[in-house]
Amino acid sequence: MQSMILIFALILAAIVSIFLAQIFSRISINYISMVIGALFFLLPAFRGSTDNFNSEIFMGIIVAPLLFFEGQATRLNFVGRKLWHILQMTIVLVLIDFVLAGLAIKALIPISMPLAFIMAAISTPTDATAMTSVTNGLRIPRKNGALLKMESLFNDASGIILLNMALLWYVNGFVNIPATVGNFLYSAVGGVIFGFALAWLIILFRQKLLRSTINALNAQVLLYLVTPFTIYFIGEMIHVSGIIAVVSAGLVHNAEVQRSRLINPPQIHFGVDLVAMVTEVFNSIVFVILGFLFVSIISAKRLGDSPRWIIIGAILYLVNIIVRYAFSRVRFKMNNRDGWIFSLGGVHGAVTLSLAYFVSQLHVTSADAKLVLCSASVLIILSLIVPTIVFRFILPKLSTEKEVTTEAIKLRKTMADRGIETVEKMYLPDNVKKSVIFDLTTQNQTTATRDFISAWADVVRHSDFSGSEKELEMRAFMNAFAQERQYLDAISQSEVKYQSCVYELYNEVLLAESLVVGPNVFDESEK
Repeated sequence: MQSMILIFALILAAIVSIFLAQIFSRISINYISMVIGALFFLLPAFRGSTDNFNSEIFMGIIVAPLLFFEGQATRLNFVGRKLWHILQMTIVLVLIDFVLAGLAIKALIPISMPLAFIMAAISTPTDATAMTSVTNGLRIPRKNGALLKMESLFNDASGIILLNMALLWYVNGFVNIPATVGNFLYSAVGGVIFGFALAWLIILFRQKLLRSTINALNAQVLLYLVTPFTIYFIGEMIHVSGIIAVVSAGLVHNAEVQRSRLINPPQIHFGVDLVAMVTEVFNSIVFVILGFLFVSIISAKRLGDSPRWIIIGAILYLVNIIVRYAFSRVRFKMNNRDGWIFSLGGVHGAVTLSLAYFVSQLHVTSADAKLVLCSASVLIILSLIVPTIVFRFILPKLSTEKEVTTEAIKLRKTMADRGIETVEKMYLPDNVKKSVIFDLTTQNQTTATRDFISAWADVVRHSDFSGSEKELEMRAFMNAFAQERQYLDAISQSEVKYQSCVYELYNEVLLAESLVVGPNVFDESEK
């Protein structure tokens, strides 16, 4: 029962975060979610939840599907063209950062060498989800954004392999480099092959269903949604990288979506909308959990008298920044500004904290486990706060929400007016015309609640339209939407500052038309 209450609380917190993000649009939803998560710690009923936190379940249930959907949003062809850059970031950059961070901690803090390198390994994975927190309302250069995204998708496996090596060093007292290299090759390359192969088999099965008489929309979408969980957990069972496997699977699915959009549009559209919803909710849940864990870790019960955890977290972050900046200038030949964007853009988040908890659940002393958790928390917090401040000075701002909203309102009103004018010129029964015009007016999103109540009461008092009236209603909507699309098409070909508004409105009109000409226009009794 307690687990069910916790899951419900996380979902509720995500919903509240999403609503608050609409009100406080200048603040990233991730920060809002973290604050709500921190407030959860004040509730006695949730304080003991961290004792049962399982990093493997968190990675499989929350992080894996997010990486799968992130991979699906990336073209496989693009990954192929950037493969050399990806290998450099996920192997060379990770190794340099790992070695220098470990040596720096050992040189400055009196702890064992294996523990120093455990912390260094935890500091290597970056997080694409956390990246959106520091660039909210800002435009990041396309090249930097693409590189940071590719890095965050593929460098998790490197960090996990290095962490396993450091943990074995901690437990056994020696380093087995040949075994580590072998494990890396098996885990990473095996993850790519396994994810690609299993995803391709699932795609072929789903495509066969799409072309058969036993295809079922809901079952197909559910099959798609369970794909990342299946691939991740099976991958972990055979000891390949589940993270790399789900990313590889996501990349394979990208091409499937592009070539399947019209074979069953309702199913594809439903799947896209559902993925968008799951991604938004899961992203929010991740940061609610992070906020809760930060407060629970950096609290009086977790802290000792020594500030070593603060110093270690700062060392990890500084080494990470310096190494990334130097690497970007030397290997990628970036200029000074792009180098700092790449350097500061290596934000840490859910994967880093999950690895820290993974350490605490193994054969590590309680004091060392707490030191790792607290240091990782400082690293994550610094990686979020510093670029949030610095990027405000070096990145251009996107159009403000107010400007976009104002332009959208103008376009929407003119669009709706064109549709209403078309209906007013048609010969229709009064009740049909009144109903259609009211619905078209709601496109402006300016009708009051009392208007809805009046229209609702009118529907309740009067009988439904007859078959002929329903057909006239459908024709009226089709003519109105045709005029609205024609207006938006003309606008899209002119110089429009907020071009995205036009396409969003065009999409809304198409969706609205699909509702009024769908299969349920007529009752079964009228057919």
